[in-house]
Amino acid sequence: MTQTIAPRVRTLVLLLLAACGLLLTTAGPASAHAALTGSDPQQGVVVDKAPDQVSLTFSEKVALSSGSLRVLDPKGKAVQQGKPFEVGGTTYGVKLHSGLPDGTYTVTYQVVSADSHPVAGAYTFSVGAPSTTSVSVSGETAGGGVVGWLYGFGRYMSYAGFIVLVGGAAFVLGCWQRGAGVKPMQRLVVGGWLTLTSATLLLLLLRGSYTGSGKVGDVFDLDLLGNVLQTKAGAALVSRLLLLAAAALFISVLFGAYDKREDEEKRDLTFGLAIGGTVVAAGLAASWAMAEHASVGLQAGIAMPVDVVHLLAVATWLGGLTALLVALYRSDAPIESAAVRRFSQVAFGSVVALVATGVYQSWRQLGSWSAFTETRYGQLLLVKIGLVALLVGVAFVSRRWTAQLADTVVRQNKRAPQKERVAASASGSGKSKGAGSKRAAQLARQQAAMDTARQKRTRDADPNRFGLRRSVLAEAGVAVVLLAVTTVLTQTEPGRTEKDAKAAKAASSSSSSSSASAGSGAVTLDMSFDTGGTDGKGVVTVDFDPARVGGNEMHVYVQRSNGRAFDIPEVKVALTLEAKKIGPLAITPDRISTGHWSASNVQIPMAGDWKVAVTVRTSDIDQTTVSKNAQIG
Repeated sequence: MTQTIAPRVRTLVLLLLAACGLLLTTAGPASAHAALTGSDPQQGVVVDKAPDQVSLTFSEKVALSSGSLRVLDPKGKAVQQGKPFEVGGTTYGVKLHSGLPDGTYTVTYQVVSADSHPVAGAYTFSVGAPSTTSVSVSGETAGGGVVGWLYGFGRYMSYAGFIVLVGGAAFVLGCWQRGAGVKPMQRLVVGGWLTLTSATLLLLLLRGSYTGSGKVGDVFDLDLLGNVLQTKAGAALVSRLLLLAAAALFISVLFGAYDKREDEEKRDLTFGLAIGGTVVAAGLAASWAMAEHASVGLQAGIAMPVDVVHLLAVATWLGGLTALLVALYRSDAPIESAAVRRFSQVAFGSVVALVATGVYQSWRQLGSWSAFTETRYGQLLLVKIGLVALLVGVAFVSRRWTAQLADTVVRQNKRAPQKERVAASASGSGKSKGAGSKRAAQLARQQAAMDTARQKRTRDADPNRFGLRRSVLAEAGVAVVLLAVTTVLTQTEPGRTEKDAKAAKAASSSSSSSSASAGSGAVTLDMSFDTGGTDGKGVVTVDFDPARVGGNEMHVYVQRSNGRAFDIPEVKVALTLEAKKIGPLAITPDRISTGHWSASNVQIPMAGDWKVAVTVRTSDIDQTTVSKNAQIG
């Protein structure tokens, strides 16, 4: 059997790799998760006159609330007036008070993208001349704090509950129908239902605060809850709760009437439960697909059904694996080797569906091979692929144990019911024989318990079964980590969107910029930096042309260690002539394109050995200052 399957597996793997290569070399538009692609005024710019409004352009449509766009003066006072409004397309704006004084202003935004994820950020611009500001933008991250942690935990538990509920029920119905009468199996599936229901209610309560203020006190705000119910994400959560009510009916039949039917009567009921269960499970999976990455962007009509199949494949595989683990460790009733083999076949089909749908999702969310390493989504996806490969490897070991597994269902199992009938008969006759027969009934029950324990020891002593238990336990451990990575992945901006947003920013900036070539007498300074945060290492290069007293052209280039342009939010330069106690002279260059800033007519008042200090900020909270001396004049 193994020899027959192996060529098919190799052929399938080659076809999937070919499809993966074809898909990832195909271009397409952005897929999901809004990103800021432009602004007016632009980030870091110095304008002569205060603007009437501030406008932001995103990569896709977003949902606004009254506090989605704020503009703060150097003292932290809000200077916007009225509610944010749609300017046109994917551009949104907010009006400013008239007569704003000179200084540095901070623009903060928190919106909800079309795929239901909150997106937040901040930047500064100056009127007249830059100034110090008391505004801290370190907290401008979407979905953070206690509420963000609770929401992430709720998402993890909802996925886990769905997997256990759907996969456990499918395992009982399709692989081990005797399991419908096994208490640990019943508790597993019911526990999955309770977990998914509780997590869905938690997400519904947290949603308003998660996409808004992030305050714990707003969790029980009924007005916020009412607003959530009018959104796509709220409708998806409510739909999930209604489907869970139908799932409760399915569970009650599976572990109630179904278990009490004879084998012949079970056939029709099995077909009905399979159809009804598939519909309910697909509906539950659709409650994720209709509100997240799959629901917007490129080929949404195809992406949502693919996402449903992907989730069902994951649940059938990992949920069935959990059910098998419970059957091997917690069940007194031995599971037949035939049931394990049936699950092995079902798991193989699930893995094939998982890989096929995963290839399509990867292409849709990444769009290029470089996005695997240059975006956080791609890096997390690589981790997920590695975990899936590890899981498949351990599953192959389990498959080998399954092939060698000896059926340990012994005839002694049939003695237990007989002994119970003997005990019952002895108990019944006890009405006429008195205390002696009661003692006999008690001994019969004890003997039945001893027989059951002996059977369990005999079954557990089977080395093949012991090996299967260990390999299945290892699979479950990897699956727990895989589910955590998947949960983080669903909340991360897709790599295709991130790269397209960077390209759009560069195109928007370069339309009004010009590059200056280095002339004779120019000075170039290279400085390595490390802000200490994630992806915080790179090299900053500062050019002064003609590097003399008076007006100079200054260009600043920021690159990653591999030489690629580094897209960071802010760069500042300060000049100090320590020998003459001049400076620091602050310079805020204008952003030209990705990794390129420029400032014209930089006035250097005196020749000498000037200290050039460059402050590089790679995120809202991660920044560092590096310096080098340059001879000017």
